[in-house]
Amino acid sequence: MTIQTDQTNRMAAASQAAQSSRAIQSIQAARISTDRSAYVTRTATQTAVLDRNEPEPRASSSPPGPPGAPEGAGGLDGLDGLDGLDKDFQHQLPGASAVPDPPAPSGPSGPSGPSGSSTPAAPAAQPNTAGPQTPDDWAAHLRETAPSAQTAALLGALESKKLSPRGRIDALAVLERHAAWFAARQVHLLADIAAHAESAPPSSERDIDTQLLNNGDYATEEVACALRISNATATERLQIAKELAGHYANTLGLLEGGEICYMQARNLANACRVLEPKAAARVETAMATRMPTQATGQSSRALRRQVIKADPEGYQRRLELRTKEREIVRYPQDDGMITWGATVPADLGARFDQAVDAHATTLVVDGRTLSQRRVDALADLILNRPALPSGSSASAESEAPQGLSRRPTTALVHVTVPLDVLIGVSEDPAELKGYGPITATQARTIAFAEGTIWRRLITHPKTGLLIKTDPATYSPTAEAERHVIARDQQCAFPSCRMPAQRCDLDHVKEFDHDHPESGGKTVPENLIPICRRHHLMKHRGNWTVTRDAVTGITTWVSPTGHIYLNTPRNYAE
Repeated sequence: MTIQTDQTNRMAAASQAAQSSRAIQSIQAARISTDRSAYVTRTATQTAVLDRNEPEPRASSSPPGPPGAPEGAGGLDGLDGLDGLDKDFQHQLPGASAVPDPPAPSGPSGPSGPSGSSTPAAPAAQPNTAGPQTPDDWAAHLRETAPSAQTAALLGALESKKLSPRGRIDALAVLERHAAWFAARQVHLLADIAAHAESAPPSSERDIDTQLLNNGDYATEEVACALRISNATATERLQIAKELAGHYANTLGLLEGGEICYMQARNLANACRVLEPKAAARVETAMATRMPTQATGQSSRALRRQVIKADPEGYQRRLELRTKEREIVRYPQDDGMITWGATVPADLGARFDQAVDAHATTLVVDGRTLSQRRVDALADLILNRPALPSGSSASAESEAPQGLSRRPTTALVHVTVPLDVLIGVSEDPAELKGYGPITATQARTIAFAEGTIWRRLITHPKTGLLIKTDPATYSPTAEAERHVIARDQQCAFPSCRMPAQRCDLDHVKEFDHDHPESGGKTVPENLIPICRRHHLMKHRGNWTVTRDAVTGITTWVSPTGHIYLNTPRNYAE
């Protein structure tokens, strides 16, 4: 009896397991079907983008390829990795060929319409060669197309070996836009994970464990495990996701469209956390038009300025609190090195920087680079300037170590302050060279400090671009240099942030040494600051540069033919 019962139990368990297996398979099939339906569904925006290049139906299975290529080598068939895509999906892609519906069955008297009447069949569609035909064409096309599930399915087909140098640059940009799209999808998932954890009912057992851990902690730990990141990073990712999804829909939309990178979205969420909702909304609105055209560093600077404008009093309060937290920082590095510095208010840091630069110019060069001399100057200023007892003075005859100097230095701090801010009418931020936006209070403190020298900068009332300088001295070469440095602030190459005072001043239109009157003029309109690296690249790397004297925009054309723009500093922002 016991044996029969065990057998019965085993049979029942096996039957239950089989039913469970069939149920799981059914669920999986339903999920696959759902995913497949979602995969080929296009949003209205995606449809508008894709349909712009949708060809008319045609009889052949693929558009023709380049001249001399075998039949069927063009269009989608020219890209590996597309054979496994759903045929209906392939037909939705720009440049893809569409297979016409099969003809209606013929009646006794010939082709018939739906009612069986004698209606001539529609003529066969003519071939359409519009749309991308080669891997390079596809890379260029996808670069200008908003990322989506459909375009993501094509990424594996952009093989580097099948692309030209120009095509590889386009493909690289395509992947970067899709990286932003994938990051946005992660933000949605993380926001839902956080919301689910926060909405879950609390545990009924109020022991020490449940007091120390809540549902959010469990979600954080699992996200950390799933993404193989630290607990602290997982906590931040969840927090950023909640803020982007809950408060900054426009920024999240830009990220999903591949218009900005995740770091820009993250920086905005972090910076706006200290603001009231209305002020944060104003900052997001202002940044929405800036971030898509700016590098991450440029948008970070603009973001700081907008946060100051949104709440200048709050920014000043936070500055005062942070000033009390000033400290020396040190971070061990590999190979016996260390990063050493200090966390201080921006204006004090600028004075440190300028003092080091000024002292570095007094050192013997002896083969050392500027960076090396700056470090040695810092060491000289710290180690060879010991604190002296009250009433004593340093000996003028004391000997400095070899290669170092005892010459006194002066720190020059450059701040651009609007006149209404200077007289206290406005609290808009000012600009500290080498740092970026600072509060009006900081700017006025620097402006009215003992020994300050004022120079006037005249800007265009509408564009905010610098149009003239009014220096204390009028040496033409010195004024032109001051003007260009004040106008551009940094290297004119789009991705470079080297300060302009450390750059070469280069003629946009080349100066003709044999016939100066026919070459480029040595005037601010024809001068741009370029760091030594990009200066050499411009002259030896087949890059071409032009500058619009009206807008101030510098246009760079790379050897692959791609165009990159560098926008000048707008003092009105």
